[in-house]
Amino acid sequence: MKLMIASDLHGSAYYCREMVAAFEREGADRLLLLGDLLYHGPRNDLPRDYAPKEVIPMLNGLKEKLFCVRGNCDAEVDQMVLEFPVLADYAVFPAGKRLIYVTHGHIYNMKNLPPLAPGDILLHGHTHVPTWTEFGQNNLCLNPGSLSIPKENSPHSYMTLEGDELLWKTLEGEIYHRLTL
Repeated sequence: MKLMIASDLHGSAYYCREMVAAFEREGADRLLLLGDLLYHGPRNDLPRDYAPKEVIPMLNGLKEKLFCVRGNCDAEVDQMVLEFPVLADYAVFPAGKRLIYVTHGHIYNMKNLPPLAPGDILLHGHTHVPTWTEFGQNNLCLNPGSLSIPKENSPHSYMTLEGDELLWKTLEGEIYHRLTL
C-alpha cells in the first residue's frame, strides 16, 4: 500500500488543488492529513488563494481515501462541513516492525514525546518544516513540512510511504530526501 502524507493546508484552495493533483500523480492508496485543514490560524499570514469554502468540496471528494488527525487550527465546526473524521488527536498504525504514532505536533513532539517503544516513529506536522531526526532507541521523528505555508526556506512539500521507503517531495513531485525504515 502506498500512503501520501501531507500537513498544514490552512484553507488554501490553490495548494489543495496541487495536493489533489500530486495524490493522483502518485497513485497512492490513501492520503493521511496531519491537521490544520481549513483555517489559517492567527500566527500565519493568509496562504495563497485562501478559500476554505473551496477546499471543503475538494477534500470531501476524497473522503473515502482520507484519514487525518486534528490540528491546533481545526475545530468542531470543521467536522460539520467535512464528511470524514477530522477530530482524532492521534492515530497509530504499523509500518513493518515499527509503529507510527501520528499526531499534529502541537501537543506531542520532540519536546513532549508520546509513549513510544524503541523503534517507534513519531510523525507530525505543525512546524511547517520537514524533519527526519533519529532519537532515543532507534526512534524517528518525521515531518512532511507544509503544503501551503512552509517555513525556514523549505519547499511546499509532502511525503510518501511505500513498503519501508519514505520519500520527501516537493509539490511538483521532485524527491529531495529519501529514508529507509
